Amino acid sequence: MYKEVTQQDFTKHVIENRTLTIVQFKKSWLGTCQIIEPVYMDLARMFRDIASFYTVDVEKETTLEKEYGVMELPTILFFKGGQVIDHAIGLTPKNVLIAKIEKAISSTNQ
Repeated sequence: MYKEVTQQDFTKHVIENRTLTIVQFKKSWLGTCQIIEPVYMDLARMFRDIASFYTVDVEKETTLEKEYGVMELPTILFFKGGQVIDHAIGLTPKNVLIAKIEKAISSTNQ
């Protein structure tokens, strides 16, 4: 329900994407990232017709990690029109993430 992006295709899939785009910065082996993984998958399914979902493996993509100031994992950034409009850092509850997505959608539709 989501794809991994790299430095090479980040601009195409995230920055140039005009719809709401949600990107999770993670390390696949990190416990907190493993805990939030099923939540992120559920969100990608729930909002698949409204938003695009991607992940960035920060071990492979250190440039993106630095560019977006990722200091704690997982970090989820919400993009619209190439700009970060919201974020969630650490183990954020599913209901909070849903509220952030719904807020981003409503601001997108205005």
